[in-house]
Amino acid sequence: MASVSSRPTIVWFRQDLRLQDNPALAAAVARSGAVVPVFILDDAAEGRWPLGGAARWWLHHSLAALDESLRERGSRLVLARGESGTVLRELIKTTGADAVYWSRRYEPAVIARDKDLKTGLGVEAKSFNAALLFEPHTVQTKAGGPFQVFTPFWKHCLSLKVEEPVRLSLRTLPAPETWPRSLVLPELALLPKIAWDAGFTKVWEPGEAGAQKRLKQFIASAMEDYGEQRNRPDVDGTSALSPYLHFGDLGPRQVWAAVKASAKGSGIFPPSRGAQVFLSEVGWREFAHHLLFHFPHTPEAPLRTEFGAFPWRTDSKQLRAWQKGQTGYPIVDAGMRQLWMTGWMHNRVRMIVASFLVKHLRISWQAGADWFWDTLVDADLASNTLGWQWTAGCGADAAPYFRIFNPMLQGAKFDPDGAYVRRWVPELAKLPAEFIHCPWEAPLHALAAAGVVLGRDYPQPIVDHGAARAAALDALKSLKQTSP
Repeated sequence: MASVSSRPTIVWFRQDLRLQDNPALAAAVARSGAVVPVFILDDAAEGRWPLGGAARWWLHHSLAALDESLRERGSRLVLARGESGTVLRELIKTTGADAVYWSRRYEPAVIARDKDLKTGLGVEAKSFNAALLFEPHTVQTKAGGPFQVFTPFWKHCLSLKVEEPVRLSLRTLPAPETWPRSLVLPELALLPKIAWDAGFTKVWEPGEAGAQKRLKQFIASAMEDYGEQRNRPDVDGTSALSPYLHFGDLGPRQVWAAVKASAKGSGIFPPSRGAQVFLSEVGWREFAHHLLFHFPHTPEAPLRTEFGAFPWRTDSKQLRAWQKGQTGYPIVDAGMRQLWMTGWMHNRVRMIVASFLVKHLRISWQAGADWFWDTLVDADLASNTLGWQWTAGCGADAAPYFRIFNPMLQGAKFDPDGAYVRRWVPELAKLPAEFIHCPWEAPLHALAAAGVVLGRDYPQPIVDHGAARAAALDALKSLKQTSP
C-alpha cells in the first residue's frame, strides 16, 4: 500500500504511457495529494541503446495522446529533457513532492540508473510492475536459476497467477496549485527532420485509445484463426500490438484479461487454439525480458560464447542492399521495404530477412539488430536481442545455425499468391504467381509481359542461394573445429 500524504506525488512515466492498469499512477492517487505526471527524455540513461528514429516517432505521438488524456481530467504531462536524477530533484524542490513513483524497466543500463535513484532522491521512491505478467526475478527453474528454453519457461508461467489489471476511475486527477515548468512536445525533437514517416501515420494510432481499439479488433476478427493465419504476411492475421506493449500504451495484463473476457462465460480458457497460440506469443515477450534480465550482456554478445569466434563477413554493399530491400529475393525485399515504410514487419518475414542476413550473407546478427533498432516502431531491447540471437543460432532456445531458410520456399508457402510481394515490391506486381518469388526463373516473355528487365527494374539476386547455403554450413563447420 502507498503511504497517505497530502503532499504531491510525482508519477514518472517511462514505458507505461497509459492511465489504466498503471499501478504507479494508482498508488499516487491513493496518497490523496496532488499528482504531477512527468516524462523525461534521458538518452544517456539508455546506455548504448538510445531510442532509434522510428521509436522516437511513436513516442512523440504516444506522449501527445497521454497528455490529451490527462488534460481531459484536469491534469497535464510535464515534459523535460536531461539527466533523470537532476530533473526529478528539481521537480521535488519546485513542487514540494515527497514521493516519486514509476514503473519498472528491465534493460541493464536502466536498472542500474533506477537503483541509484531509489537511494539518492531523498524522498520516497517506489517502483511497480506495469510491463510484464511475471517479473524476471520471480520465475525460476527447480534448481533456482533462470530458464533458457521457452517451453518449460512458459509451462511454469502458466502455473502462476496472472494479476488482474489495475482499474482506475479517473474523471479528474488532483492537480498541483502551480504547475512546474514544462517543455512543449516539439522541443523534445522526436520527429524526423526529413519526412520519411508519411507511411507511419497511415498505419498506426499510437496511444492508449489506439491500443484498445487494435486489441478489440484483433480479438473480434483475427484471434480465433491466429494459429493458422499468423504466418501469412499477405493477410491481417497478427495482433500488431508489439509497439503498444513496448511503450506501455497497453499492458500485458490487459491483453490477458481481454482474451479471458472473450470466453464469454464458457469457462474455457484460453477460449480457442488461436487464443492459446496468441498468448504463447505474449509468453515469448516475457521470455525475452527474462533472458535480458538474467543475461544482460546479450544485446552485444552471444549467449552461446562459442559464437564469439564465428567468421562473420563485412560487406557494406550487401548490407546496404539488404537494408534497402534490393537483394533480388522478393520476400526479403518486401519485408525490408515494409519495415522502412511502416516501421514494422510481419513476424514470419522478420525471421526470413534475419536468416538471409546472417546465413546467406553471413553478416553479423549485431548489424541486423542495429538496423531493426533504428527502423522498428516496436524496437524493444529484450525482444530484438532474442529474435536476432535465435535466428543466428547463438542464443537461448535458438534455431540451429544449420537451419537456413530458403526464401523462395518460404515465399511460396506463406505468400502463395504473391499478394505481399506485389504490395511492397510493385515492380514485380504483374509477374505470374509461379515466378513472383523467383523472378530470375521466369521466361523472357513472362518478364516482358510484366514489364520487368532484371538488373534494371529489379535486381538480380546478390548471392546464389545454393552457394550461400554451402558457405554458411562451411562457416559453421569451421566454428565447431575451433571450439574447445
